[in-house]
Amino acid sequence: MKLNMIFTICPSDNLEKIVDSAKAAGATGATILSVRGTGHKEAKTFFGLTLDRPQEALVLLVERHYCPKIMKVIYDAGDMKEPGNGICFSLPIESVLGLESQMNTLEKEAEEYL
Repeated sequence: MKLNMIFTICPSDNLEKIVDSAKAAGATGATILSVRGTGHKEAKTFFGLTLDRPQEALVLLVERHYCPKIMKVIYDAGDMKEPGNGICFSLPIESVLGLESQMNTLEKEAEEYL
């Protein structure tokens, strides 16, 4: 079985819609992290307080053939064509441990694809 990691950074207010869309497209689970970052333009400040939107990072391990489809629904659900609405990229995973609870589902999906 070949896996990819899909890593998404998005505003917190888009997270639920993105996770629901990814699961509907074949993702079996997600890890969510609170993150901060900097981009091309710095966040606006008001009396020394930063006014940027809270951000989340979403990490998904998916069967490789589902990756393009899941990334597309993440992009659409997060309205990522608009500036400031996030980024999504994938990386191949060489090996993984600890997915026992999801292996049956992942293996079944892989068999159906082939």
